Amino acid sequence: MTAPAVSPPASASHLVLIPSYDTGARVYQTVAEARAQWAPVWVVVDGSTDGTAEGLQRMAADDPGLRVFVLPHNQGKGAAVLHGLERAAAAGFTHALTMDADGQHPAALIPAFMQASIGRPEVMVLGRPVFDASAPLLRVRGRKVSNAWTNLETLGAGVADSLYGFRVYPVAELLAVMLRQPWMRRFDFDTEAVVRLAWRGVKPVNRDAPVKYLRADEGGVSHFRYGRDNLLLTWMHTRLMLGFALRLPLLLWRRLRGQPPFQR
Repeated sequence: MTAPAVSPPASASHLVLIPSYDTGARVYQTVAEARAQWAPVWVVVDGSTDGTAEGLQRMAADDPGLRVFVLPHNQGKGAAVLHGLERAAAAGFTHALTMDADGQHPAALIPAFMQASIGRPEVMVLGRPVFDASAPLLRVRGRKVSNAWTNLETLGAGVADSLYGFRVYPVAELLAVMLRQPWMRRFDFDTEAVVRLAWRGVKPVNRDAPVKYLRADEGGVSHFRYGRDNLLLTWMHTRLMLGFALRLPLLLWRRLRGQPPFQR
């Protein structure tokens, strides 16, 4: 749990934001890998009870490129991201790359995703997952359903994958979306974020990124619960479809006039 031997120069506009909840020791490797690629890296510990908050704080004490926030109790992934976004905006950052703490996301691609965002700061840069043999077939098939709904809700805006959380978001746009309504605080965050940003006219740019499902003996930890979280996703798509239906007359009118359906 030490700082990277060669730290990249700190960005004044783009940061890496990692929400973490009871990920175990794997979070230390994830954070170290992210720090080897980018600075600054911020971690929001979402009420973890596994002792990693203290370990991460010790890492940050020796590393000026790492900052750790500790929430007093578990509030959900989206709430942890929101906590980081609010502080990022206050500190003057314009973009945040979110990645999971459990080792599934490719830290080596952080610079490429950041450069894509720096080149086109008005877009959201979305990871398009490339699965290997470690991916559970049920998860791979299940996300196709969510992706189909997302494609409908955004009128085919071009979101390649609605669930993969390795992404670069414009901070101000995402904050505006989250602060206007009480949802997006738990597992519903990733999908609802891209739909609502698309509604605001933030265009998606998709980039391939491998995803690795670690076994338990490799330190893999999953908090996804098929029953609970699929119900949450069902409720999320229900309210998004209601929002889409309310917008549909305006969208069709814009399309008839040859305008983009979703505008800022």
